[in-house]
Amino acid sequence: MSDFVFYLLMAAPPADGPAPNPIVTFLPFIAIIAIFYFLIIRPQSRKQKETQKMLSALKKGDKIVTVGGIHGTIQTVREHSIVVKVDANTKIEFSRSAVSTIVSPGSEKEDRAEEKEAEDSEAESGGGAEK
Repeated sequence: MSDFVFYLLMAAPPADGPAPNPIVTFLPFIAIIAIFYFLIIRPQSRKQKETQKMLSALKKGDKIVTVGGIHGTIQTVREHSIVVKVDANTKIEFSRSAVSTIVSPGSEKEDRAEEKEAEDSEAESGGGAEK
């Protein structure tokens, strides 16, 4: 242990020599702070702004995926929550913050057309099976 302390004392600059420039001393700390800002803090704040913008733009008919992986279509938009239709007879209420992504911004006309096509295809397949 004493050898290590002795080594540190030997490596220290002499006390009677000129004092190092304070800017040069703090330059590595300033560089580390700048690296953290540009690689971690700035991208995270940018992503947070995009997420907040996406959550405020939610509207009825949007197809979404929640953070839990549930896919569905927004049926009702409330101040702090949304009601998502995940199946023909199943609706689930989620907090707005539970929305991960908007798969496709939809409209009510598109959803009605898709539901009608699904009903028609079910009727055709069901009608062909009965004889």
